[in-house]
Amino acid sequence: MQLTRFFRSIISLMAVLIAATFLYACSSGPKIFVNQNPEADFANYRTYNYQEPLGTDEKSGYRSIVSGYLISAVDREMQGRGFSRSDNPDLVINFFVNSKEKIRTSQTPTMGGYYGYRGGYYGAYGGYETTVTQYTEGTLNIDMVDRGTRTLVWEGVAVGRVTDEVRENLQAAANAAVGEIMAEFDHFAPGYVPPPAD
Repeated sequence: MQLTRFFRSIISLMAVLIAATFLYACSSGPKIFVNQNPEADFANYRTYNYQEPLGTDEKSGYRSIVSGYLISAVDREMQGRGFSRSDNPDLVINFFVNSKEKIRTSQTPTMGGYYGYRGGYYGAYGGYETTVTQYTEGTLNIDMVDRGTRTLVWEGVAVGRVTDEVRENLQAAANAAVGEIMAEFDHFAPGYVPPPAD
């Protein structure tokens, strides 16, 4: 009877661990944060351009590859909302990218036992196995500034893990991150009517 209860509790624990692992795998996309200035009137904005130099440009004065990818992605998003790129813009857009090393620890219950001699007839408290993982966390900021008042009116931030796959596919990663951030930018240029959703 006690042996059956013991195995049921082990099976329940395993089911919880598998579900937690599945949820963690599904939540691998970046976390998105958005802030908007409540005093900003987006009905006044029709045009945009980029800060010179961008926060992602090289210090030696030339445009970085990452900046080029981010500009292409934001152009697609802004023009898809009816905004036009202009030399005399209403909105000035800037980017910032940062990464830092993080450490994550997790504990997993262990079954215990002493050289296996108990043979499954009864269990012993096993304790926990601790795993320490080091990873790189990346942050992308997109700032929109009212050029007339020089006030930040909207910012979107994506925070997520930087994997080898991200490093090897920077353009795809930039497109994905910008797309997720800009999905939270629910403004359109005045007079623009978005096409109906498929």
